[in-house]
Amino acid sequence: MKKIFIAGHNGMVGSAIWRRLETAGRFQLMGKSRSELDLRNQRAVVDFIDQAKPDIVIDAAAVVGGILANDTYPYQFLMDNLLIQNNLIHSAHEKGVSKFIFLGSSCIYPRLAAQPLKEDSLLTGALEPTNEWYAIAKIAGVKACEAIRKQYQKDFVSLMPTNLYGPHDNFDLVTSHVLPAMIRKFHDAKVKQEASVLVWGSGTPLREFLHVDDLAEAVLFATEQTLPEHLYNVGSGHELSVNQLAELIKQIVGFQGTIQWDISKPDGTPRKLMDSSKLIEAGWTPKIELQAGIRATYSWFLNHTKEVKQVSIG
Repeated sequence: MKKIFIAGHNGMVGSAIWRRLETAGRFQLMGKSRSELDLRNQRAVVDFIDQAKPDIVIDAAAVVGGILANDTYPYQFLMDNLLIQNNLIHSAHEKGVSKFIFLGSSCIYPRLAAQPLKEDSLLTGALEPTNEWYAIAKIAGVKACEAIRKQYQKDFVSLMPTNLYGPHDNFDLVTSHVLPAMIRKFHDAKVKQEASVLVWGSGTPLREFLHVDDLAEAVLFATEQTLPEHLYNVGSGHELSVNQLAELIKQIVGFQGTIQWDISKPDGTPRKLMDSSKLIEAGWTPKIELQAGIRATYSWFLNHTKEVKQVSIG
């Protein structure tokens, strides 16, 4: 059985990948908590990879968050992500790891790139200012994997998922992404019987969402295949406006009040739809429909209200 180290295995993405690979029953999985291994510490990461000798490393570790978190903690979003991914990529390369799967985000693409976003749109224009710190770090990771692949012919591949959601998400209102933040806002307003919920922006931007279990399937697929290219988009192929998303979550949560939009707050990128045809043509297919996925995520939230993640970045 191949030995796989999943960096960030306790997070939403990492835990979904762990569950899927464990179910497959074909791998020996390894994970380390933040207290056990600081991925920002180069010496510690090199020593761990040298001792554990994994066949495959999956990088699902990152400092992540929504518009507010990116704007509040730009240095952490840039530097911590650079340190984490560079230490993992370099250590895997130096210690002879045969396969490396790097996970990034659709925010690596230019703010006004042609839609749907194709892999060759990378570095063709200016980034979205509200998440450029995170995006720059992730672009560096993509190019590092591409460079190793080009120079050393190693099986290092990057998967760029669209907006993710699902169990073990971050529901903190300061640091979370739009979908889990809305679940939290509408739920709290329902419990407190408030008359309205205030949501950032105009509600007009278009967004695509992918359940984290579909991403885990893509990672399993990439683990078992030798993909011919270095970069693949991973998305559902379906988009809706932030306003439509808010109405859908309001209905699923059962909030009876109104939605108010704070147009003084930024919208972010006006549209962000991925072209995932390369990975789909290779053999992966997304399966979880958005409404069903949100219902399952809200159910998970209700069953874990005492332990939902309150992420502290600063």
